[in-house]
Amino acid sequence: MPQKIYGILKQYWGYDEFRPLQEDIIRSVLEGKDTLGLMPTGGGKSLTFQVPVMAMEGICIVVTPLIALMKDQVDNLRQKGIKANYIHSGMSRHETLIALDNCIYGNYKFLYVSPERLYTELFQAKLKAMHVCLLVVDEAHCISQWGYDFRPSYLQIAGIREYLPGIPVLALTATATPQVADDIQDKLEFKEKNIFRKSFDRPNLSYVVRYGENKMQQLMYILDRVPGTAIIYVRSRKRTKEIAEELSRNGYSADFYHAGLLTEIKNEKQQKWKSGECRIIVSTNAFGMGIDKADVRLVVHLDLPNSPEEYYQEAGRAGRDGKRAYAVIIWSKADKSKLKKRISDTFPEKEFIRKVYDSLGYFLKIAEGEGTDTMFEFNLNQFCAAYKYPLLPTFNALKILEQAEYIIFTEEIDSLSRIMVTVNKDELYKFNQSEKNERLLQTLLRSYTGLFADYVFIQEDLLAHRSGLTKQDVYEGLIFLSKSHVIHYIPRKKTPYIIYTSRRVESQYLMLTRKIYEERKDRFEHRVNSILKYTVEDDNCRVKTLLSYFGERIDDCGNCDVCKNKLGGKLSTEKFSYIEKDIRTYLAEGAAELGTLVENISYPQDKVIETLRFLCDENFVICENGLYRINKQNYD
Repeated sequence: MPQKIYGILKQYWGYDEFRPLQEDIIRSVLEGKDTLGLMPTGGGKSLTFQVPVMAMEGICIVVTPLIALMKDQVDNLRQKGIKANYIHSGMSRHETLIALDNCIYGNYKFLYVSPERLYTELFQAKLKAMHVCLLVVDEAHCISQWGYDFRPSYLQIAGIREYLPGIPVLALTATATPQVADDIQDKLEFKEKNIFRKSFDRPNLSYVVRYGENKMQQLMYILDRVPGTAIIYVRSRKRTKEIAEELSRNGYSADFYHAGLLTEIKNEKQQKWKSGECRIIVSTNAFGMGIDKADVRLVVHLDLPNSPEEYYQEAGRAGRDGKRAYAVIIWSKADKSKLKKRISDTFPEKEFIRKVYDSLGYFLKIAEGEGTDTMFEFNLNQFCAAYKYPLLPTFNALKILEQAEYIIFTEEIDSLSRIMVTVNKDELYKFNQSEKNERLLQTLLRSYTGLFADYVFIQEDLLAHRSGLTKQDVYEGLIFLSKSHVIHYIPRKKTPYIIYTSRRVESQYLMLTRKIYEERKDRFEHRVNSILKYTVEDDNCRVKTLLSYFGERIDDCGNCDVCKNKLGGKLSTEKFSYIEKDIRTYLAEGAAELGTLVENISYPQDKVIETLRFLCDENFVICENGLYRINKQNYD
């Protein structure tokens, strides 16, 4: 078997060796053991199940909540000649049925499933007919109510094991505290505890926190001193564009990215960044999942994340090649209050949640007692405008209703266009049509395989390019062929959905239990306070603080800003900010000599001089004729 898995690794992935921990997890899976793999972002989690499954008989069921990542993984496997498919809540029953039948009869190796599909009658009926060799639970922290991204639908996974007697489960996550790791194994009904844990320590990654009211000034200072590819994380879509444009105006190669962009635009931006044509990508947390770029030298957070888990995952996208890289947070005093406000936005009052639930029923025209298993396209902005609700608390109210298992709120399912030929080959060639449509059909058949057996994702732009037709010709031709029942064409669609998982009830009977609301709110507050502690306190090693949150104990790293300050006897970030503030306040009254400044600022002389030297180097303070004055242009 060792020889076989190395042969598979080389044949399909082109690697000669496994990364640390990968082979240990693979061997555990092949021995039929329930296994939990804790591997940091970029550690190569997918190979830990893809390689052993290629050495086994049967199909692997992969449970994942990330639809975009699901599609990427399936596309990557198909490009390697490996048969893979997926089903999620945005697909129709007909599409789901075809996908499941193909997995039963088509010698498929991987089926990716969104968790809410697991407990449908259709899936469970088809599962019994599949020859399953492994059950994989990706993003396994979602099963734990102690985790930072708990999803109730994950609790159904253990029930699926009843249909798969003797089949091992592999749970994978990049971030889990000891409590969450234990909870994952309990909830998935492991026969015995079995964890493979890779250290969360990344010695090549230097963690830095910088305080600054002028964040752009700080950002550009850092970008000038750390060459190479960079990711800048912010919290809003609007800010991604604003910051990218400001960086561009200042001569940096920068672009922006967020989930609201069209797929082809996102792909284009990703490709330019990955190829090095664009140096800096400014993004919300939508950027990074499934994007494999090893030589990222810098990740900067201009807004604080909600938790150490989020920060560790996003910061961990730097330095995957093992070379020196930097993870930086730039914060200001306003960030504290913003982060605290996220608690009330994330957990709005229960009465507000009840109002949102009532309004949702009216908006979607669902009578009380009805609605079970019905799915509706849903525009959150229209809904909020109709009832004059604030956007963010409303979004989170819907998410709490999802936690309480009244609805599923699926944000922006972006589905590429799909086609399946609905006639046999003889009928197809007898079909009379225009010269344009004949050319389109021939191009379609040359460009894609499997059209007679299954829905295949297509790109209208590619068909237009290869056929010499215009995009409009292609679109009209596909519509005509679909109306003529030669093909079934499902045009691309991007829309969120609301799915009612139970009948609509009177809002006064909503069960917003302590476990759903109060306990989750307490845990969220704990995570918020933990990331604030990491950011604001500068007397403990950053890595030690971060890793202790995940239950790992290490000595001081020697690489973070705190350790380097201690080694060099330099100013702490907090002390620097206080001295800087006093210097600014004093110089606001007018220019002053060095002796006067040192005498009037109540900090040690060497620290005042060190701070002043830094401010002069960065052009925040100007010295002329022995007098120091504020450079108002930079501070403004």
